[in-house]
Order: sequence, then structure tokens, then C-alpha cells
Amino acid sequence: MQFAATLLLIFTTIITHAQTDLKLWYKQPSVKWTDALPIGNGRLGGMIFGGETEDRIQFNENTLWTGGPREYQRNGAYKYLPQIRKLLAEGKQKEAESLAMKEFMGTKSHEFTYAADSAAWVKKMLAYDGPIMNHWSPKRNTKLVALPTEQGWETTPGLEGVDGSVGFYTEFEVPDEWKGKNLVVSLGRVRDIDVTWVNEFKIGTTNGTAYRKYIIPASNLRWGINGLFVQVLNFNDKGGLTSNAKELMIYPEGADMKMVKPIRLDKSWNYFVIDAKPPTFPKYNADYQPFGDVYLQFPHQNVTDYKRDLNISNATAHVSYKANGITYTREYFSSAPDQVMAIHLTADKPGNISLKAIYKTLHSDVHTWKIDDHTLSLFIKPRDGVLQGVSYLRVKNNGGKVVITDNNNITITGANEVILYLTAATNFKNYHDISGNPEAICKKQLAAIANKSYAAIRSAHIADYQKYFNTFSINLGKTASADLPTDERILQFAKTPDPSFVSLYTQYGRYLFISSSRPGNSPSNLQGIWNDLLTPPWGSKYTTNINLQMNYWPAEPLNLSALSEPFFSIVDDLSKTGRATAKEHYNAPGWVLHHNTDIWRGTAPVNASNHGIWQTGGAWLCHQLWEHYLFTQDINFLHNRAYPEMKGAAEFFVHNLVKDPKTGYFISTPSNSPEHGGLVAGPTMDHQIIRDLFKNCEAAAKVLGTDTKFADTLKTMYAQIAPNKIGRAGQLQEWLEDKDDTTDTHRHVSHMWGVYPGNEINMQTPDMLRSATKSMQFRGDDGTGWSIAWKVNIWARMHQGDHAWLMFTKLLSPADVVTGKEKGGVYHNLFDAHPPFQIDGNFGGAAGVSEMLVQSQGDGIELLPALPSALPDGSVKGLCARGAFVLNISWKQGQLQQVQVLSKSGLKCRLIYKDKVLNIPTQKGKTYTFNGDLKVL
Repeated sequence: MQFAATLLLIFTTIITHAQTDLKLWYKQPSVKWTDALPIGNGRLGGMIFGGETEDRIQFNENTLWTGGPREYQRNGAYKYLPQIRKLLAEGKQKEAESLAMKEFMGTKSHEFTYAADSAAWVKKMLAYDGPIMNHWSPKRNTKLVALPTEQGWETTPGLEGVDGSVGFYTEFEVPDEWKGKNLVVSLGRVRDIDVTWVNEFKIGTTNGTAYRKYIIPASNLRWGINGLFVQVLNFNDKGGLTSNAKELMIYPEGADMKMVKPIRLDKSWNYFVIDAKPPTFPKYNADYQPFGDVYLQFPHQNVTDYKRDLNISNATAHVSYKANGITYTREYFSSAPDQVMAIHLTADKPGNISLKAIYKTLHSDVHTWKIDDHTLSLFIKPRDGVLQGVSYLRVKNNGGKVVITDNNNITITGANEVILYLTAATNFKNYHDISGNPEAICKKQLAAIANKSYAAIRSAHIADYQKYFNTFSINLGKTASADLPTDERILQFAKTPDPSFVSLYTQYGRYLFISSSRPGNSPSNLQGIWNDLLTPPWGSKYTTNINLQMNYWPAEPLNLSALSEPFFSIVDDLSKTGRATAKEHYNAPGWVLHHNTDIWRGTAPVNASNHGIWQTGGAWLCHQLWEHYLFTQDINFLHNRAYPEMKGAAEFFVHNLVKDPKTGYFISTPSNSPEHGGLVAGPTMDHQIIRDLFKNCEAAAKVLGTDTKFADTLKTMYAQIAPNKIGRAGQLQEWLEDKDDTTDTHRHVSHMWGVYPGNEINMQTPDMLRSATKSMQFRGDDGTGWSIAWKVNIWARMHQGDHAWLMFTKLLSPADVVTGKEKGGVYHNLFDAHPPFQIDGNFGGAAGVSEMLVQSQGDGIELLPALPSALPDGSVKGLCARGAFVLNISWKQGQLQQVQVLSKSGLKCRLIYKDKVLNIPTQKGKTYTFNGDLKVL
């Protein structure tokens, strides 16, 4: 009881500590998706646009993916392993990659049927009967599209997610001085096949992404208007004319381009979809899918005093404005207790709420229907996959009239108050079971709230959210910039002190974490649970060579440990599916994971052999299992969950490490330094992770009093693994050989794993730390969003707080302003920009703040080890340290003022502040308070 009371007292204190002003807010509606504000309950995610006359709520459900249950490993791949290793040992990297690409990669969906089906479809499209210009009769219902579409037509309204054949048409008039000359039409890059016609003549066709330039014979040209038609066949992902605008033009053959003015083709073209059902393209991994949109259409009014915000202290979003003397408000949230998304519309004068609510979706297999007089349903099925989804939208009104028309929209007129409840589900149950009933789930969820008031649902949502959010608070001071709208604060951050923006950003990271990772659901993917594209960047899947792991970096230090459950669940699954991959690709026991996975838990090498064969994904996941034990001291978790998976991963490497013929060390081969340098033997990062796994597994066996013999094997092998090495330029070598390019600024800094999140390179290994510092200096300070976030943590771990702060300012720089070209930083809604959006940078950045303030990876708890001079004053409550300690810290003018330590396990506590060290025995549930000199208060 005393322990519980102490916790309650601390948490109550935290709730009242610096939790005000935690809002993102704006003076205008969203223009694009990365302006919209995210809400989520771990399963249902929404992006709130907040338009005045048309509001868009784009929503996701975390189990809606393409693909289906299948085997990912390539049976018998291990037979080629010795030959691949031999080629690498002989320095024949390209030959090794070629053989591995052919024989060692995992399997793709549809790979055995696609070739024949695709050939037949292409033949049909290329025989598209004519005369071709008849397809552009004025009677045809064509649409307009601005070309080129550099990111592919998938991001173009009307063509979102389309694979197949699309026809594009435009017209041009030949200048008098060009008549009688052959012309060149330049179309730039086309994805994937084009058939190009001028008038009724075919002038060329190309397969692949080569730049297109075709000759138009003078004899094929007409006086006056000429028609240019391009049929594009696209099989997957980006489609259309995808070069930059300057590539699209027509000019005379042989002309001096400095002397001629070309006919520009970067303009609006007519288009129509010829065939949107090509054979399904083979893929290594599935893609996370958007579910749909709810559009709220309001009568047009002249709006003033518009404001849009996201309150991250209670997880509610809002829009408010005035029109015709009436104040309108909207509130949005996604409830975990009731598993619904809620939208509450009010006006301060009765009878003034009128709107139409409409379902829309990008999926082509879709239908809507009326459930009852207040409920509309949406059914969708992704084109490539076995999953299907159902969503219900129910309206509750106070006053006015509700009518559902055409089974497609809900019309509300003259209401005093309107509440919309949205729920969604799929038939996914787990990675090998798709027998769920999404319609029954939606019905059950709406039935459960039928008799609940909006106030009760809202209250339950906030209480549930705050039991996680209010375990931590941070106050870094406040300046006048805190009163600016969020988009303006981003622009000013690098120029004007704004410490409270750091607090907001840190807490926003925690908000996104709570909103996208809840027990019983899948873990946060590359975009959390927010995605608006049928072909999202990198499939919005789980990239396991850093990105999935980075998503969970804030969990332990920022007091959200309980929300790591989805991460543990995916490791549970992968440790099972990874056994088949270990057997078929390496003929090894245990389990292995390469650099990508998805909802179906594939573990085999994917994409390409020069980066897809990377052995230590599972071992890295195990690092975070051990970290969870260190932070919580949960012996049951270690015994029942973490250790069996750690042991399985270690068993794989005990069998799979081989002796390097040149050095005699154990090395991992074949592998790579993630996404850099191609297929190699013995990358530094692999060895750092494997040593970490062996050390942690040995320590866990000792804690549990088990597997002594196996632990001895790990200890023996640990000492024989190829060590970190310092290269000729004083750098930490990224590979076994000393071949680092000191001018290379690649986004991955994989050999820094031993600094962070590992710990074998630290203040007690000064030579190695200097070499790591040198490598970081060579690699540079720029990068994509998540890469910058990683660098924040690395520089903090090296006790270089001001350099960590420099990286943090880059992380909070505008991603899509200044030059108009996206870069690493943040969008208007503070989403991290890879670019495009990846959520890992948000989570990595939040973790970086904790790393500046407390580090406990060594033999004690270091206080303010990397405090930047830009944050001289502040306080934090609820920051966690290994050993199951919770800390409240305050500092002033860069100096520690006070620290409170709650011991949750009763372990010995060692506090370190500069040159001061204090060792204290603790009792479970007791709090200890010290001043800046670590003297007892």
C-alpha cells in the first residue's frame, strides 16, 4: 500500500507539472496530408484536415494490409551459402550478389504465375485497337492531369493507387519555321512501358525507365493542330511520366537548344484509364493500406476567427470558427476504451448544424449500404490480398433531421448538436488466421456505446489516455515564441530561443506513441497507424535495420514501458517464423530476421541482395527485450518471454558465425552494413549487435539460474568475434576492411550502433570513442529525419550536448518550406520527414531528449550528461532509468539543483553527476531526494 501511495503521489504531482500549453495549433485548415492532425487509439488512426466547408477525416485501421498468410523463405537456399561466402572471401562482391539474388532471396507473392499472366496482358495492351485517335473523341469522358507527375500518378487525384494502362493526350501546333522538319518529342522517364503516337502514327515504344526521345517524321505532321497520345503501362508503384518538367518538350531534330524555343509539354493533359486490372505484381512484402475517408460537407459561409488545434494533454483535436454571428466547434478523438472515433459538432445557437457526411475510399472493390436510419456502412477489399474491411458510421443528433440517401451519404439538417461515431475492422486475427468477422466487430462496438453519452465516452477516453501520458512531464522554460502557431514556430525555431517547443515536441512524440502502440494491436509501422496511399513509401511496413527499433526507443526512458507490448508480440511471432528462415537459408537452429517484415511476419531476405541480406534484425530486437528487463526488473517477463527469444537468436549465431580465413576471427557472412556498401563479410554493426546479444543472453541466464553450459559457450565465442577496429583515418571502421570513404555522408551510421543504442563504445573506451567521433564528423550533420534523430542520440551518448542540440535543431527545421524541395526535418503537423513522412524520427527525437538528461547504460545513473547550453534551466518528472528507478530532476543555469529517485525494485542506486558519485541502498517503493551536490535532503 505504501508503494502504491507513493506512486500515486508522484504521478499526481506530474499531472499538475508543466502540462499546460501542450497544443499544436494553426490559423488555417490543412492544405495537404502533412498539415492534418493525427488522432489514434492504437488501432484506429485518423488525420483531421479541418476544412471550413468540407472537412476530411482520413482514417486507417492497423490490420488492413495487402498480401496474406504465406511462406516467405526460399526452401533450400542454404545450399548456395558456402559458394556465396567463398565469393565474398575472394573479393568477388558482384558475383556473390548476383548468385544471392538468384538463389538466396526470399520468395515473392505471385512469383510463379506472374510472368505468363503479365506477358499476355502486355500483348493485349500493345494491341490496343485503333485508329488510336478515335479514343479521343470529344464525346469521351476524359479528365485532366498536370504532367509530369514526378512522384508517380499514385499521388494524383483520380489516379491514386492505379496500376495498369492509362492513356494521355495533348495537342500541339507546329510553328511555321519548323514545317517540313522532323521533330523530337522528349517525354523524360516513363514508368514502365509507353506506346507513343502522333496523329495516327506510332512513333515509338520503350520498356523500362529509360528517358524517351522519339523522332516525329515531318510526313506524319499536319498543318494546324497535331495530336500526341501516350499509352503508359505501369505494373506496380510509381506510374506515368515521372521526370522533372524541363524534360517534357518538342523541338526540331538537330536544333541548337540554346537558339530554339521548344514546345513545352509540362502542362495539363487529357487522360483516361484504359485498364486498371493488370496481373498482380509479385512482392516480397505486403503494404499497409489506407481504409477510407469521411467527408463532412457544410453550407458555404463566410468564416472568421478560424482555429485548428491538437491538445496532446488529453488527446483531442478541435476546429472552431465564427460564421453569421454563430460560433461553430468540432471535437475529434479516437477512443481506446470504446474503440470508436468520435466527431462532435456544436453551435452556440440552436438549429444551425447542417451537413452531409460521405464515405470515400481509394480502393476499387468497394460498396456502401444503409444499416439503419442513422448508420451507414462501407465495405472495402484491397486489390492484392485476402483481407477485407468494414466500417460503420453512425450519427446521433440533438434536434434536426437525419436522412440516409442512395446508401452513400448521411444528410443532417437543422440540428442543435451532432455526434458521429466511426469504427472499422478487418478479418485479420493473426498472421496465420484471417477468419475474423469485421461486420460483427463493428456492430458490437457500436452496440456497446448505444446507451452511453458523448460526455461519458469522452471522459473514459481522456482518463485512459492520461494514465499513460501523465506519467511524465518536462518544463524547459517559455519564451514569446510559445504563443505563435505551430507552423510559424517551426520556421522560427532555429533563429529564436523557444525551449518550450522542445517540451512540446518531446510530448508530441509520446502522444504519437500512445496513439499508435496499444496492447493487443500491431506495433507502430513506418508511419505509425497513419497512411493515405495505396502505395505508401517503403510499403509503410516494418523496417528492422533500425526503423521499427527506433519507434520503441522512447518507451522505457519516457515512462511508456507498458505500451511496448505490441513490440514484444511481433518479436514473439518473428521468433517463430524466423526458425523456418534460419533452417532454409542457413541450415541453422534458432531464428533469424533480415531487414524487413510486415503483418504476415516474413523474415527472409527481401528486395535485393546488396542490402536485403542482413542477419542481425532479430538480434537487435532482442536488445530491446533486455532493455525492458533492465528498466523494469520484471523477472517474469525475462523468464517467460525475453530469454527464450534471446536464446533462440543466440543459437542461430553460435551455429552461423564462421572463421574469417584472413584474421581467424568469427564473422557474420554474408551480410551488409545496412543499405550501404553492398553484400560483404563481417560488417562492424553485425559484430557489435551479436556481442551485445551474447553478453545479454549470458547475463539473463545468470539471473534466471539456467543454461550454464550455453552461457559458457557464448562467453567463449564473444571473445573471438571480430572486434571494432580503428582505420587509417582514425575512424571507426564500418567494415572488416579499412575501406571507409571519409567523404561519404550516407544516412545510415550503422557502425555507431556500439555507441547507441549499444554501449560497448563509451567513456571508458576513450580510443574507440575518439574513432567513433571521427566517423561521425566524416559522415556529417545533415541527413534524413530518422538519421538526424539517431545522430541526436549518438552525440548525446558521447556527452556532447551542444552537438546533440545542433542535430535537434535540424530535426525541428522545416521540411517543405524554404526551397520548396522536401528535406529532413518536420512538416507543419510536426510529423518527421524522411522525406516523405516516417514516424521513427519523431520517436527517435523524443528519446534523444531523454538521453541528454539521463543516461543509465553504464554502472550508474548519470544526471544531465549531455545537457545543451541552449537549455540552461528546466525540470523533468517521471524520467526512467535502468534498475527500475523513476527520477524527477531540476536544474538551473546548467547546474543540477535537485533530484528525486523512486526505487521500484529496491536495487542499489548509483548516482553520478559530473565528478560526484553517490551509492545508496534503496527500498522498494521509497523515494530519495538529493540536492545538486548529491547530499540528502
